[in-house]
Amino acid sequence: MKIVLIGYGKMGKEIERLALGRGHQVVAKIDVDNQADLQSLSAADVDVAIEFSNPASAYANILTCINKQIPVVCGTTGWLEKKAEVEALTTEKNSTFFYASNYSIGVNLFFRLNKMLAQLMSPQKEYDIYTNEIHHLEKKDSPSGTAITIAEGIIDAYPAKDKWVNNEIPAANEVAIWSQRESIIPGTHTVKYISKVDQIEITHEAFSREGFALGAVIAAEWVKDKKGVLGMDDMLK
Repeated sequence: MKIVLIGYGKMGKEIERLALGRGHQVVAKIDVDNQADLQSLSAADVDVAIEFSNPASAYANILTCINKQIPVVCGTTGWLEKKAEVEALTTEKNSTFFYASNYSIGVNLFFRLNKMLAQLMSPQKEYDIYTNEIHHLEKKDSPSGTAITIAEGIIDAYPAKDKWVNNEIPAANEVAIWSQRESIIPGTHTVKYISKVDQIEITHEAFSREGFALGAVIAAEWVKDKKGVLGMDDMLK
């Protein structure tokens, strides 16, 4: 499979290592110093693009891929206010857009566990909900896309909650996401239900970037010949 990497930081380099190890070819590496090179590529040159750049450039990169009929697997967060536009263009162009806030298989299982727990806990009004995310200091967006997905999962399954807030004391209808940036921690996400007498807690802790990178490569392998707006739930069915 011929891959273009859009974003060649630590994550891009880890994706490259794993992709090469699985027998794929990296035909181009697009970063801040050669953005224009993406315009010269076509669907004949590339089987799939893997986009892990930054919030400022992700939207334009994705649009370029969609318009060129290059399937794009995106893991960049912090630009999601424009995601509906991307999805509409994908449908209009009969192109391929795969998005996940987190490509770790373990995290996506955690998303499902989080929803199940929220359903079980929703009748138990004596418990307060607390969510926390810790990432490395280079993480540009806050809260993380993964933390937002967790909060949205709670909201979907817990009727008394209808919005999330970040680093604020929540109102009764809100889920608080508490964000911390520390040292070199790849990512830790925790959900707690706390009452006066006990607490229930689930946590996902990443030990390295490898799980995220491997999930992105697997998604690229899966999406290569597909069309439409897709995500991890589609792949993990």
